[in-house]
Amino acid sequence: MAQDIVPIELGLPQGDLVTLWAPRWREEGEEWEAFLGHDENLYAFPDPAHLAAFVRSGADNDLDDHPAWHVVPALSAVDLSPDEDHQYDLVGVPELVAEPPDTWTINELSEIVEMARSLAEVCELETVTEILQAAEGFDLLDEGTLPFSGKEGQRRWKRICQVVAERWDELLDAIDAVVTAPDVDSTAVATAESELAEALEGDDETSSAESSAGTSEVDEVDGTAEEEEEPGFWREIGIDPIRIITGGSDYYSLRCYLDDEPVFLGSDGSIDVCTSPRALARYLAEDKVDNSDLARVATWSRVKSKATAGELQVEVEPDNTYLLDGLDNDLAEGPSEVDPTQLDLAEELLYDAASWAGDESVDAALHPSERLGWMVSFVLRPDPNRLPPTPPFDDEVAKWRELVEGFEARLRVH
Repeated sequence: MAQDIVPIELGLPQGDLVTLWAPRWREEGEEWEAFLGHDENLYAFPDPAHLAAFVRSGADNDLDDHPAWHVVPALSAVDLSPDEDHQYDLVGVPELVAEPPDTWTINELSEIVEMARSLAEVCELETVTEILQAAEGFDLLDEGTLPFSGKEGQRRWKRICQVVAERWDELLDAIDAVVTAPDVDSTAVATAESELAEALEGDDETSSAESSAGTSEVDEVDGTAEEEEEPGFWREIGIDPIRIITGGSDYYSLRCYLDDEPVFLGSDGSIDVCTSPRALARYLAEDKVDNSDLARVATWSRVKSKATAGELQVEVEPDNTYLLDGLDNDLAEGPSEVDPTQLDLAEELLYDAASWAGDESVDAALHPSERLGWMVSFVLRPDPNRLPPTPPFDDEVAKWRELVEGFEARLRVH
């Protein structure tokens, strides 16, 4: 595809339509963004063949002045077909938000909302902008699942669902109203359809050849599939990047388990942390890191090698993200207001850090015989035969805050 002009598919009430989008670019000191269209109209077509016929027609449009536009008319209909990463099902959002706010759901919704924002800005759709400002959560989708964890996160997600239920039809109507499909030459459409048909036929022949290949080729394909399923770098070496959100700040570090015992990046009971994945990757290239307890892990040399070469990518999986902020307030309102997943991860982090440092205070405070321990156990390991903790929960909250403050004191920020 022409540099920075991308074919996209928009799922709208009138159907799945194909158009072109030019993401933000700078020209003569100004920033621009545009879609295929003219004046107040957004041009969108029922399929790539009609889109190809239009761009080959030489008709005026708002992308004429884009630095890469001269390349577009020469592209095939196949090149003008949106890939899976550029398909935005706006009409399917109500069904999407009916799902739990997991990573997949939030990522897809984030992409759709960002596209809706771009359409609103370029096409001057004030209604769309207003609707997307009606819920704080729309602005936080690009941060992943974290803003939708815990009690406050549940409120944010519920508000998004409410706005979608009440006003998403308005948003769709506003976008639909500016969409039009100019007439195109039928002969040009037929030519583009032939290009698509030839490409499809070629794919079928390739698939047929692959399916009829000998055993050795099948083995090779199977081997490739197995390679694709291999774990990433961090899983392969058995060390996990972790993210800690506490005291209103984000911290990144490393941890692994040796003989089921936690080992952190750090020493003498202090955990070395950085404030971004990139900062952590740079820190790991420094010589002083070799004095960390984690340096005795057999695979440490592979981390060091990548970090020194500037090739280390720090990527944190969702189950290694620990959100401590807000749990004290949730505990103050009682067990029913606490997110078990958030609490379970927080408990894990506090236990691991204390165990690694040889500190027994966390184990003592969270023992079921203690008030805080009883409350945490009730949330994480419910038993219908156990009596629930009774308010007020001032003692439990005070003890929890003490444990978190003790953990925060272990963080050595770089």
